[in-house]
Amino acid sequence: MVKKSNAYLLGGGIGSLAAAAFMIRDGGLPGQNIFILEAKPILGGSLDRAGNPVDGYSLRGGRMLTTDNYECTWDLYKSIPSMSSPGKTVFDETIDFNEQHKSNSMARLVDHRRAKVPVSSMGFSMQNRKELLELSLADEDKLGASCITDWLSPDFFETEFWYMWVTTFAFQPWHSAIEFKRYLHRFMLEFTRIETLGGVKRTIYNQYDSLVRPLQSWLTSQGVNVILDSKVTDLERTTEEGKLVVTGIHYQQKGESKAIAVKDGDLVFLQNGSMTDASSLGSMTSAPKQLTKPDCDSWTLWEKLAAENRDFGNPAAFNSSIAQSLWESFTVTLKNPAFFDKIAEFSGNQAGTGGLITFKDSNWLMSIVLAYQPHFINQPADVQVFWGYALFPDRVGNFVPKPMSECNGAEILKELCGHLRFELDIMESANCIPCRMPYITSMFMPRLRTDRPLPIPHSSKNLAFISQFVEIPDDVVFTVEYSVRAAQMAVYEFLGIERQIPPISSHDKSLRVQFEALIKAFK
Repeated sequence: MVKKSNAYLLGGGIGSLAAAAFMIRDGGLPGQNIFILEAKPILGGSLDRAGNPVDGYSLRGGRMLTTDNYECTWDLYKSIPSMSSPGKTVFDETIDFNEQHKSNSMARLVDHRRAKVPVSSMGFSMQNRKELLELSLADEDKLGASCITDWLSPDFFETEFWYMWVTTFAFQPWHSAIEFKRYLHRFMLEFTRIETLGGVKRTIYNQYDSLVRPLQSWLTSQGVNVILDSKVTDLERTTEEGKLVVTGIHYQQKGESKAIAVKDGDLVFLQNGSMTDASSLGSMTSAPKQLTKPDCDSWTLWEKLAAENRDFGNPAAFNSSIAQSLWESFTVTLKNPAFFDKIAEFSGNQAGTGGLITFKDSNWLMSIVLAYQPHFINQPADVQVFWGYALFPDRVGNFVPKPMSECNGAEILKELCGHLRFELDIMESANCIPCRMPYITSMFMPRLRTDRPLPIPHSSKNLAFISQFVEIPDDVVFTVEYSVRAAQMAVYEFLGIERQIPPISSHDKSLRVQFEALIKAFK
C-alpha cells in the first residue's frame, strides 16, 4: 500500500526535507513517489544563504545547535552522508568539527564603556529568583496567553541573565510566557553555562551548506521530485466521516496555473506559516524595504483552512503584530583580516570559538558573531564573513541618529564601530547587507494551546502540518529540531512506523542539572 502512495510536501524548508527522508528511510516509500513544491528557486526555507565574494554574502539567520538536545535532528543526520568529509555522516563531521573548535565565550556582554561585563553572576535578586521559579513551575493552562512581563518584575529585564538569554534565543519581554518557560526547561543544561555558550555547537559552514545541501543531495539520489518556483495557492478538499480529505493541489509555476490530483492513499504535508516571510534585503547604500502582510506568501492557505476548521489553529495569533515579531540581521563580507584580528585581540576568542558578543547598552541591542572561516562553501581564503542582528531595529541608534530599520549597510557598520570604538576605516573593504524580517519571532507570540494545530489534526485524514506553528508538547520553537520533530511525528503516524521517535531529553529532571542550575541562580 505504502509503495503505491504519493506524498506531496508543500514548502521546501527543513521540515519538508526531513519528512521526505523519514518516509524513505523509515517508511519504505520510494523517493520517486515524493514531490516537494517550493515557491522559491532554492530549497531550505529559512535555512538559506545567498551571495558571493564579489557582491557580498547574506544569511538571514543562524540556528543554535546542541548535541545534548536536538534528538530528532541528529537521528536524521546520522543517516545523511557529508558532502565535505568523505566517509562520514553530517552528524560525524559536526561532532569532529566541534571537538576542534569548542565554544568558550570570553566577551559575552560588552557595556557602553567597551568593557567586558562580568557574567559569572546572573545578577538576580531574591525577588527575581522567586518570580522565575514561579514561572518555571506554572502550568501551561495557567500561563495561557500571558506575556513574560506578566510574571517578572521590571528589574529582571536588566539582569545579566536576561541579556544573555534573550540574545541567545531572541526573546522579547512581550513574548509568550509559555515559550519562555519551555525554554527554561528544555535548555536548563544551557542555563548552567549560558555565560560561555559552552554547550553551543556549530556546523562546519553556514547551515544551508552544512545541513540543507547534503540532505537535498541525498534526497535527489533517492529519486525525490523537486518542483521549484511553484507557489501553492489552494487545496481541493472534501470531508469524509467528519475528516478533511485533500483531493487536489493548485499551484502557480512561472505564471502558469497547474494542478495535481491527490488520489486515495496519498499524503499531503503543508508548511503553515513562515518566520522569514516578507523578508527584504538592503545594501551598503539602501535600507531594506519595509514589507508587510500583503507581501506574504505563507499565511494565506493556512488562514483558509483555519477559517473552516478550528482544529487547524489560529494564524492571527502569530501574524497580527509586526511590531512585536520584527528584528533585523546583517551579514558583513570583508576583504581584509584587520577586523577579525582586532575582535580576537579585544575578545580573547578566535573566530568560531566565542559565539555572540552582545552590546548590552546598545539602543538596538546589537550582537555579532564571528564564525570559523570559511563560512561559505565557495568563500575565498582572503575573504571573511560575519553575521549580526539587533532585537530593537525600531529604536534610534547610539552613533547613528535614526532607527536601524531605516539604515543602510554603511550606517549599520558605523553603529557597530561606535560600540567597539574601532576606527571606521577598518571597514573600508566591507560590504554589509541588512535583512529585515517582520515575522522572525512570530512563533514566540502569546498564544493559547489551540492556536497551533497538531502535526496531524484529529479532523484530518491525509493532511499534516510541518512547521514552527504546530503543537508539540514540551518542545521549543525557533529551532531546527522543532521542524524535524514535527516531520518525524507526522510521517510516523501516517505510515504507522513502529520505530520509536527519539524522546525529548529531560535534562530538567536531572538532579545534577537542577543542582547546578540552583547554584548558577544564586551566584
